[in-house]
Amino acid sequence: MHRLLISALLATALAGCTASPDKPVTAAADSAANPELAKVLDAYWERSSRLFPLSATAQGDNRFNDQLPNDQTRAFRDTLTAFYTRTRAGLARFDDAALSADDRLSLDIFRYDLDTRLAGLKMGITAAEYPVPYVIPFTQFFGLPLTLPQYGSGEGNQPFKSVKDYDDWLKRAGQFPAWADSAIANFRIGLKTGVVLPRALVVKMIPQMRDVVAKKATASTFYGPLKKLPADISPADRDRLGRQFQSLISTQLNPAYQRLGDFLEKEYLPAARATSGFNALPNGAASYAYLTRYWTTTDRTPDQIYQTGLSEVARIRAEMEKTKAEVGFKGDLKAFFEFMRNDPKFRPYTTADEVLAATRAIQARIEPNLKKMFGRTPKTPFEVRQTEAFRAASASAEYNPGAPDGSRPGTYYIPIVDVTQFNVTSGMESTFLHEALPGHHYQISLQQENPALPKFRRFAWYGAMGEGWALYTESLGKELGVYTDPYQYMGALGDEMHRAIRLVVDVALHIGRMTREEAIKYSMENEPLSEAGAVAEIERYMAAPGQALSYKTGALKIRELRAKYEKDLGKKFSLSDFHDELLRDGVMPLAVLEQKMDAWAASKK
Repeated sequence: MHRLLISALLATALAGCTASPDKPVTAAADSAANPELAKVLDAYWERSSRLFPLSATAQGDNRFNDQLPNDQTRAFRDTLTAFYTRTRAGLARFDDAALSADDRLSLDIFRYDLDTRLAGLKMGITAAEYPVPYVIPFTQFFGLPLTLPQYGSGEGNQPFKSVKDYDDWLKRAGQFPAWADSAIANFRIGLKTGVVLPRALVVKMIPQMRDVVAKKATASTFYGPLKKLPADISPADRDRLGRQFQSLISTQLNPAYQRLGDFLEKEYLPAARATSGFNALPNGAASYAYLTRYWTTTDRTPDQIYQTGLSEVARIRAEMEKTKAEVGFKGDLKAFFEFMRNDPKFRPYTTADEVLAATRAIQARIEPNLKKMFGRTPKTPFEVRQTEAFRAASASAEYNPGAPDGSRPGTYYIPIVDVTQFNVTSGMESTFLHEALPGHHYQISLQQENPALPKFRRFAWYGAMGEGWALYTESLGKELGVYTDPYQYMGALGDEMHRAIRLVVDVALHIGRMTREEAIKYSMENEPLSEAGAVAEIERYMAAPGQALSYKTGALKIRELRAKYEKDLGKKFSLSDFHDELLRDGVMPLAVLEQKMDAWAASKK
C-alpha cells in the first residue's frame, strides 16, 4: 500500500468521530458485556498504552507524551513476553458459552492476538508497525528514525498547543539517542548471526539518516513547532523553548542521526547481503511462514497464495486487454503501459496545488453516492495534504488517521517529488477510494467511534481485513461514479493488478523463486509501473515480508462474502447493510469475520 501507520494494538493515529444519529452504533444486542472480561481487556489496554506511549499519543491519550521507551532492549522484549503470557493464561477462567455474542467475539480476537504475538516473540520477531526480527530495528520503509520527524515536525501526532506539550516533546525526543544506540547494537547482533538487510535497502537508508541532519538547528524538521508557537505562550517561555529546541537538535538529535548514518555506511553496508528474500536468512523460511500467517490471518501456505496470485494476474490482464481495445490502442499491453507512462497528455500538472485540487475533485464526485452505500458515515475531519519533502522520495500515497477526539483530521498524503512527472493514469481515483473515502478513513473512523468495543478492538489493526476492505472499496468505483474515463479505469485495473502481483512476487522473493531484479521485471511486464516505481515496491516487500499479501487476500474474502450473501439473500440483501455490518465491529482475523458475517446473513433470512 500505502503505508498505513498502525498495527495490531499498536495503532498510531485513529480518527475520532460520531455515529450518524439515524443509525447509532451499538453492541450485539443479546446481552450486556461481562464485567470481569471488561476488566481484563481494560487492564490490558492500560498496560499496552504505557508500554507503547507513541501509540497512546496517536490515539489522543496524552498522559505519556513525554515518554519514549527503549523497545530495542532485551528487557523490553522480556517484559512483553511476560505480560502477554500472564494475560493469556488468565483467559482460561472464561466460559465462552456463558458470554454474549459480542464478548465471545472479543475473546476470540483477543486470544488470537496474544497467541500471534507470543509466537512471534518466541522467534525473535516483535509485533511492531511491520514485524521483523528484532535485529532489524528499521529499514528504508519503516521504523522510529522515519516516524520521529513526523511526530516532532509540529504537523503530526504529537500535540504542540501548550508549554507542557513543548516540554513533553523535549523529554521524549531526548530519549531517542539511547534508542539509536540500542538499534545499532541490535544491527550488530544481526551482523554476527547472519540476519542482515539486503544491500539494495541499506543504500536507501543512509541518505534518509543524512537528510534529517540539519546544518542549522532552525532549519531542522524538528524546529517546526517553534515556528508556530501558540500566542498565549509567554515571552520568557518562548525564549527558553527556542534555546532548548536548538540544543536538543544540535546536541542530541543531529548526532544520533549522524551516528546511525555513519554506522550504516561504514559498518553495516559492507556486510549487507546480495540476496533478496528471507529464505537466505537463518530460520528464514519459518520466519516468513509466520509473517504470512500474521498478515493474512489465514493458514494458507505461501505456495497457495502464490498460485492465487498467478490466477488473479491472468484474470486482470484479460480485463486490461478489453480496456486497451476500447480506446483503440493497436500495440500490445506492454506498449500500452509505455504509452500511459510516457505520453505528455497524462502529465498535465505544473504545480502541486493542481494535483491536490484534482484529488479533492474526486472526493466531491463520489460523496453523493457514498450515502447510498453506507448507513453510517464518519464525521471526523478529513483533508488532503502533500507528503513532507524529507520523506516524499521514498513514500507512497498513504492515509494517516486523525485523533480520536477529532482535534486532528484524518489525512490523505500524496507524495509529489516532481510535479511535471505526476501521471494522472497512475490510479488517482482508485488510490483515493482506497486510502481515503470510503477506504481507510471510513473503516478506521467507524471502528474507533464505536463505544461498545473494548479499546483493544477500537484501536486494533489486522492488515488482511483493513487493507482488504480498502482494496475492496476500489472495486466500488463505477458504483460511486468514477472510472468513467477508460484511462482512469485502466489505472484502477493497474492498482488491482498491483495487489495481485504482490501475491506472486512477495512470496517468490522470500522463498527463493525470484531475485529482486526478476521481481522488478515481472512487475513491469504486468502493470503500468515505471522502473523507479517497481524498484520502490519490490524493495518494500523485501523490507516488510508478508505485509503486501494482506490486501488481495482480504479483498477476495470480502468480495466472496458479498457474492455469497447476494445469492443467498436475494431481494433481502442490502449493500448498505452489508457494508455497515462489515465495519460495525472493527477489524478482526478473516476466519472470525466470516463467522460473524455468516451469523448476520442467517439473521436476515
